[in-house]
Amino acid sequence: MFGIKQETFEKNTLALLVGTLVVVAIGGIIEVVPVFTIETTVEHVRGVRPYSPLELRGRDIYVREGCYLCHSQQIRALRDEVERYGHYSIAAESMYDHPFQWGSKRIGPDLARVGGKYSNDWQYGHLMAPRELVPQSLMPNYAFLAETPLEYDDIALRMRANRAVGVPYTDEQIAAAKDDLIAQADANEDNANLLKRYPKAVTVSGHARQVTELDALVAYLQVLGTMVNFADTNTERLAQ
Repeated sequence: MFGIKQETFEKNTLALLVGTLVVVAIGGIIEVVPVFTIETTVEHVRGVRPYSPLELRGRDIYVREGCYLCHSQQIRALRDEVERYGHYSIAAESMYDHPFQWGSKRIGPDLARVGGKYSNDWQYGHLMAPRELVPQSLMPNYAFLAETPLEYDDIALRMRANRAVGVPYTDEQIAAAKDDLIAQADANEDNANLLKRYPKAVTVSGHARQVTELDALVAYLQVLGTMVNFADTNTERLAQ
């Protein structure tokens, strides 16, 4: 290291300690500096918005149940991937994810573009009894989610926590969090205000008197990949 013989580090504890600190410091700087330049490296794209309150809770459940261990949300820029799943993933789509769900390990299919691919009823049925719709599926049953009431009394706090790390929730969105969550979980509710705050939010309904964790999970799945219009595949023209 810098012309110093290896023996110096092997025989001198202080030299070894200093050398280790220098190497760790260099590695740390290389990892930390990009974090402070993230705003200049992630392209803002029209259509990308923060998750609605119900989608946000659905994402929490998705992570809690370990869905990311079998399903990535990253379509790589390879021909076979694009032909199977759609337009390759861009960083801006995950800019409000903490943590993001990219990855290469897949036991099940990639879910980056699953939103709108199937109906709400299909999603409910598949989550509750996967093999009735996909006989070869290895996915566990999640029927218990349909019996589990969704906890959302703290939804405003969750949104404030996300705002603290850069998700641009407004005071209006946070104040209306519970109303928006209920509106998205019930097809009979007026969702006009919900759609103004969260365009393309899909109203789901578990046909129950209470909002369940399954409702939230379906709402999250139904928004994946739908925010950006990739009909124009030139991402430069999608930028704001």
